[in-house]
Amino acid sequence: MVDLIVKGTSSLSGTVRAPSSKAHTHRAFVAASLSEGCSEIEGALLCDDTMATINACRMLGAHMRRARSEVFRVQGRPKPLTPRDVIQCRESGATMRFLMSVCALADGISVLAGGRSLRRRPMKPLLEALRQLGVQGYSTRLNGCPPLVVFGGGIKGGKARIRGDVSSQFISGLLFSTPMAESDTEIVLASPLQSRPYVEVTLDVLRKHGINVEIQPSYVGFHVPCGQKYAPFDHAIEGDYSSAAFLLVAAAVTNSQVKVENLNPDSLQGDRLIAGLLREIGIQIEVSGGYVEVHGMAGKLRPVDVDLRDNPDLVPVVAVSACLAEGKSVIRGVKRLRIKESDRIAALSSELAKFGVKTKATDDVFEIIGGRRLRGADLDSHGDHRIAMACVVAALAAEGTSVIRGVECINKSYPSFVKDIRALGGEVAER
Repeated sequence: MVDLIVKGTSSLSGTVRAPSSKAHTHRAFVAASLSEGCSEIEGALLCDDTMATINACRMLGAHMRRARSEVFRVQGRPKPLTPRDVIQCRESGATMRFLMSVCALADGISVLAGGRSLRRRPMKPLLEALRQLGVQGYSTRLNGCPPLVVFGGGIKGGKARIRGDVSSQFISGLLFSTPMAESDTEIVLASPLQSRPYVEVTLDVLRKHGINVEIQPSYVGFHVPCGQKYAPFDHAIEGDYSSAAFLLVAAAVTNSQVKVENLNPDSLQGDRLIAGLLREIGIQIEVSGGYVEVHGMAGKLRPVDVDLRDNPDLVPVVAVSACLAEGKSVIRGVKRLRIKESDRIAALSSELAKFGVKTKATDDVFEIIGGRRLRGADLDSHGDHRIAMACVVAALAAEGTSVIRGVECINKSYPSFVKDIRALGGEVAER
C-alpha cells in the first residue's frame, strides 16, 4: 500500500502534457490484433488497464514488438488462437468486456479472470447477449461476475437484445466480434444507450480498420454485416480528456494558471465536456488547437446542475469542483457509478465528508453543498483510481495536510499523475 501526503497549495502553474487516451489505446490494440496485416500504434498509454489488453491480445495470437520508443508494431491474427492459460484482465473491465466476445471466435475454451474489484463487476448482460448469438459462456461462480468461461467455435449471428444503460463496453465488445459472425447480427438496445461517446470511439476505430456497422436511428441498435475482414491501420493515440480533467480541476480549485497540452479539440471523447463545465462554474478557460488552459477564477465559483450519464468518469472530479462552489450542486445520471472499481457515490460521500463537505445521494442523483473551506483529512482511495485522484485534487484546495491511502491504484489509468502534479508545483510526497 502506498500513501500520498498532500499539502494544500495556494497556486499551481506550468504546462503538462495530457496522457494518451486509455479508451483509444484499448480499442486500437483490439482492432489491430484482429487485422490481416501489420498496424502501428504510436503514443499508446501504458498503464495497468491497457497492459492487460495488450497481454490478452498476445495470448489470442497477435504478435507485437516495439518498432520505436513510442511505437508498437502489431501483426494481427484474424482467427484468434485459443489461449494456453487464463487471460488475466487485472482490474480492467474494458479488457474483459472487449475480449470475452473475441474469445468466442477461437476454436477452444477461454477462461478470463481478474482482480478483486473486477470480480464484483457485472458481466451477465454480455454473456446473455452472446448466448443469443450462439455462444456459450458462463460465470464460474454463477453470479454473472468473473471469472468467466467462454466456449469458442465462432459466432452464429442473428439478433441479440442487451441493455444500453449498464455498460457501453458490452456494446463495444459485440461490435468488435460480430463483423466475423457466420450471419448478419442485429444488436437491439433494450434501454437507452448511456456513455454513447465511448461507443462512438469504438465505431470510429472500426471504420478506420475497414469494418462497416449500420447505426439505427437514435442509437436504438446496430446492424453488423457478417463476413467482414479487419484491414490494418496506423494509429496515433490522442490525449485523454478524462485524465486531463483532474489537472484542469486542480488548477481551477486552486485559482491557478495551468496549460494541459495534447488535447484534440475535435475529439470524439465525451469528457471534453469538462472545459465547458469549468466555464459554467466560473473558471476562465481557453481551448485552442491542441491544448486547454485554465486562467483562474472569474469571481466566486457557481454551483452546477448537470447530467453526466454519458460522462461517468467526470463525476468524481466535478464533485470536487462543486465543493468550492457557493451553494448546492446537483449531478444527475450517477446510478452506474455504484458498479465501477468501487461504489463511487458511496466513496465520494465518505471522503468528501472528511473534508467537511455535506452531500446527499439518491438512486441517480448526487448533491454537494459547497462553499465551505476544505480542511485536510485522512483519506481512503477505496482502491479506485478516480477516487484517489479526486482526493488529491481536493487536498490541494484544502487547508493543511491530507493523507490519501492506497494510491497505487492510480496506475490503472494515469501512472504519471503524481509526477505531473509535482511538475505544476503541488507538494505531494509518497510514503
